[in-house]
Amino acid sequence: MLRNFELTLVALLTFALQTAAIAQTSLAPPCQQNDKKCATELRAQSPVKKISYWKTAFEKPVEQRIGSAPDELVAYTNLDNIAAGFPNKPQAVTIPDDFLKDANDAVAGLPVQVKNLIAKKLAGIYFVKDLGGTGYTDFIDGGIFGPSAGFIVLDIDVLSKSAANAWATWKERTPFVADPRYRLDAIIEANGQDNRKNAIQYILLHELGHILSIGEKIHPQWGHQKNKIPLDRYPFALLSWENGNKNDSHYTSRFEAQFPLRKNIVYYFGAKLNGGQMADAYRQLEATNFPTLYAATSPGDDFAESFVSYVHTVMMKRPLEIRLYRDGQIAKTYQSCWEEKRCAAKRKFLEGLLKSR
Repeated sequence: MLRNFELTLVALLTFALQTAAIAQTSLAPPCQQNDKKCATELRAQSPVKKISYWKTAFEKPVEQRIGSAPDELVAYTNLDNIAAGFPNKPQAVTIPDDFLKDANDAVAGLPVQVKNLIAKKLAGIYFVKDLGGTGYTDFIDGGIFGPSAGFIVLDIDVLSKSAANAWATWKERTPFVADPRYRLDAIIEANGQDNRKNAIQYILLHELGHILSIGEKIHPQWGHQKNKIPLDRYPFALLSWENGNKNDSHYTSRFEAQFPLRKNIVYYFGAKLNGGQMADAYRQLEATNFPTLYAATSPGDDFAESFVSYVHTVMMKRPLEIRLYRDGQIAKTYQSCWEEKRCAAKRKFLEGLLKSR
């Protein structure tokens, strides 16, 4: 399971979220809240991990694989939270018509190449409340050939009031300790397009990057022991990553000398960089082939961030700009790297992937 912690601590958001019209249905999990062993064992037996469970979903067009999480998936997310140690208890939801339209429009507005790519891999996009994060992606067991598809679960409360630039700004500020002398603004939509639908679309593109990686030789499958799987069969991961030493449980980047701040980049929880390091972090990023700071945190998020930023800026011709301020004055501007030599190899890989299906 690959969990996306964006906007997990709702109380800390600058944009307060209000609960949509929600059915107060909650499936009581058959395990105690602190019984991780029980939850882990039952989670593995869930029908949602079987490809046969999703037969009807795969018969629908991609745009129609959106809705409230079915009971079995709600039960699975409860077990998953217990196994992971999260107190949240996901519940089924009734999706308001205006929100469902935004979600449908977000998927319908994706480039046709992207929809073709995900058609055989995406079992659907399903909403709950009290998930414990914006959402996560998990894979489905395809039998003897291993994982072959996956599903996305999103928290409707978190997404209900999020406009695109406010969400992106919050996300990109989380690696840095707040300091009134320094400010970061993220722009992923132009005026007139800065709305909830486009926030959902950008978040979905990141998650769809994870879906596309399932069963492919892009990076090692999440959930496997980190830094123990050789990368020589994963051409995308090899562009930026290598196995660390035997005492290190994480992969290390090929740019540690150029990007010494990378190891201190932590999103969402426990910022380790101060505001005065914002400009330095982005200058060092420009010496690598990572398209975003988030991409530099792991091989899996490297691909997901590369995918979303490429589709968003190159294919959909939308902005991606980070503006860094010191004492109210612009100190640095960072933009998409896809026209730069440093990201050329990753662009070639993505173009080949998108043209191959």
